Amino acid sequence: MNKIRKGDEVVVLTGKDRGRRGTVLRRVSDERLLVEGVNRVKKHVRPNPLKGEVGGIVEKEMPIHVSNIALFNPASQKGDRVGVKVLEDGRRARFFKSNGELVDA
Repeated sequence: MNKIRKGDEVVVLTGKDRGRRGTVLRRVSDERLLVEGVNRVKKHVRPNPLKGEVGGIVEKEMPIHVSNIALFNPASQKGDRVGVKVLEDGRRARFFKSNGELVDA
């Protein structure tokens, strides 16, 4: 079970975007995520008249490693570590390590 999923609100722990919050747009691989508004780079795009693309400088998000982000805990207003535990009915659920509150409740 992935501890961070698409749609989760996360906080960046390290790097140039440290402290910035964003929503996970998608998982690129097991270890990399695409987060909205985080790790933005400028890419120079060549014009392609056949596809109707205009050339210029485009800003886009690049993937960020899972170890550099933490799930946002609304109770403490900080990034928090996440664990997985099995509930009484056999389902697996994520919980915040700091206060034990369930993430997907």
